[in-house]
Amino acid sequence: MTFETKEQVLEKIMTQDKPNCPHCGVPMSLWEVPPMNFSDGLGWGTPYLYLCFNDECPMYVQGWQHLEENYSHRASYRCLCYPGTEQYECMPVFSPVGATGQIIDDEVLAQQETLKENTKKGFNILATCITEQDWVAVVRILLDASEPPRVRVKAAEIIGDYGEIEAIDPIRNYRFGNEILQEKCNQAIAKIHERFFTRECPFCAEIIKSRANLCKHCGKEVAGV
Repeated sequence: MTFETKEQVLEKIMTQDKPNCPHCGVPMSLWEVPPMNFSDGLGWGTPYLYLCFNDECPMYVQGWQHLEENYSHRASYRCLCYPGTEQYECMPVFSPVGATGQIIDDEVLAQQETLKENTKKGFNILATCITEQDWVAVVRILLDASEPPRVRVKAAEIIGDYGEIEAIDPIRNYRFGNEILQEKCNQAIAKIHERFFTRECPFCAEIIKSRANLCKHCGKEVAGV
């Protein structure tokens, strides 16, 4: 079973039409689900929802009175919709500004669109690098913090399959600050060593033959180490 990242879910949502609230007809706002459980403890099952934030929406206007009279709560409802579906439900809010902090505005969507385009461009460059066997350019992309994370992860996968031994040192000496990317790089280095029958000396960190008994750089015994 494959699981989509939040970035992948958002990319898919951006290709879909924005729904209109069935109660007032106003376009609904994309809303990021907060990192907490809701109701039955299982959460919403999606990182994003559509919510109606029209303060004149009949559901919202009438909700204050309904909850006050029936449950003695000062609260109301916002209409919500699951992206890509026609499944509409209601979510309680306890003030006019309730839940507004998670609205995904146009600026955020524009940033995501830019990220999507840069990711696509990066993948195309990596494809060219594979064709031209230009592993140096792949390393350059991998070490470039301005590149999208997915592009750098892909670069790590490629360098493991096509990189030369000389690629190991610059990758090993770089601290990525991202556990997933760091793990991918560790796997890539292991692949390079496997392809060239090499390893790193546990004492001086220089690259030696995997079958070596003595390190040719520091002279220490490495058999069985």
